[in-house]
Amino acid sequence: MAGSLDGIRILDLTTIYSGPIAASILGDQGADVVKVESPQGDFMRHPGGSQRNGVGGAFAMMNRNKRSIVIDLGTDEGKGVFKRLAESADVVMENYRPGVVERLGIGYETLKAINPRLVFASINGVGHTGPYAGRRVYDAIIQSISGIGSLQANPASERPILINSLICDKITSMTAAQAIASALVARERTGIGQRVDISMLDAALFFLWPDNMLNYTFVGEERPHLGHRSHEGMVRQTRDGYICTMPVQAAEWHGLFRALELPNLFEDERFRTQAGLDSERFQAALNEAYARFDTDDLAERLEREQVPFAKINPRDDVIDDAQVQAMEALWEFEHPVAGAMRQARAPARFGETPAQIFRCSPELGEHTREVLGEAGFTQAEITDLRARKVVR
Repeated sequence: MAGSLDGIRILDLTTIYSGPIAASILGDQGADVVKVESPQGDFMRHPGGSQRNGVGGAFAMMNRNKRSIVIDLGTDEGKGVFKRLAESADVVMENYRPGVVERLGIGYETLKAINPRLVFASINGVGHTGPYAGRRVYDAIIQSISGIGSLQANPASERPILINSLICDKITSMTAAQAIASALVARERTGIGQRVDISMLDAALFFLWPDNMLNYTFVGEERPHLGHRSHEGMVRQTRDGYICTMPVQAAEWHGLFRALELPNLFEDERFRTQAGLDSERFQAALNEAYARFDTDDLAERLEREQVPFAKINPRDDVIDDAQVQAMEALWEFEHPVAGAMRQARAPARFGETPAQIFRCSPELGEHTREVLGEAGFTQAEITDLRARKVVR
């Protein structure tokens, strides 16, 4: 079945993480994503970790549902080929540093003159202005600027601890995919495309603000950050392992006390104030109670009492988790080069236009002849361009 973005063509100039993930989200939803690569290919084609038959797991995930063409944009003829493709494209995506596409001669104003309906999405680290705009920027840099790098800090030492995931890249990719879809809706109403700028820093600050930056919400009444309630207290050690609980409402707390065979600690004089609830004594009472139970036994008790909880899966156990399997949250399929492969499914589930894997990640330049032919190039022209290494 066709996806919700069937008929939309995207020229994807992005590399590494945030841009390719955003483009793959749109590809999952049915867009025809043409990955435009340099003769050297996307840096992520060179697997340094999980790989088979030369196909990296990261590249395969971030570049599924794409076709690959190779154009040497350093040549005038290569720029001409790209502009010809842009004439009929719906979206161009790029994540070069500010000013690069303009220097290449394929910036928004140039392409807009060719195709006024074009949505031009520019993804970058910190926008196009300001003292950091010219820097090379990766995920850890945005974690550091935005404040995310301080979230896990131990209050006793305040040493920053970066989150061990490319969280800012992935937040940006989801933001970019939504913004591009929104711009396409606007174009359908107005007939006019537009430039859309998505910076990793904007995405990270938006992500952080609703719960971690509330002290800085009210202008003129900013309050110093004095530490925050750590999620560490949600992880408790049982007799044989660990479990996560997150009671929020009073009924959930009461259910937790019953599951742990504790009295209602909120009625204890020592714990009737916030200071009492924050005290080491309160935490010790809970910790001692958790430690009396095996994990599986406690899980059954928490389930009965409707307390929000979960066993904490090591990554090795995630693929076998009963809920993950019941949701069919992981797709298994055959990659033509790498063989049997497993990836996370597209998270949005459409009732009438389902997202799916329409094609596996492409080999470098696998679809150059096909895509150029669709753009009106004759086979003789394509052969000549390939012979002169303008395309591959």
